[in-house]
Amino acid sequence: MSKVIMTVDDSASIRQVVSFTLKEAGYQVVEAVDGKDALSKLNGSPVHMVLTDLNMPIMDGIELIRCLRANPAYKFIPIVMLTTESQAEKKQQGKAAGATGWIVKPFQQAQLLGVVKKVLG
Repeated sequence: MSKVIMTVDDSASIRQVVSFTLKEAGYQVVEAVDGKDALSKLNGSPVHMVLTDLNMPIMDGIELIRCLRANPAYKFIPIVMLTTESQAEKKQQGKAAGATGWIVKPFQQAQLLGVVKKVLG
């Protein structure tokens, strides 16, 4: 059975590229438009990894990570930030919230798949 990855981004074009890249590599993908949407779509459903943007309306990536880490079902899944932000301060906030890794946009598809394979083992 293929692994399920949730991608959370308010940009439809980014979701499309990420989703296409992951599906081509054999993963199942669940898409969400922001943190709140992600939480409602997860609702206890098993996912193996979350890729989330940082800057989104309603609930940003840091807040989403905090909510996921507070939930026993998602406490230990890999969560990778996929964002245009590359400042050390933002990375530190992500790490403090519980982010597993960080990919800066724009990204190469091979780079994305490399990180996914690395964190999923």
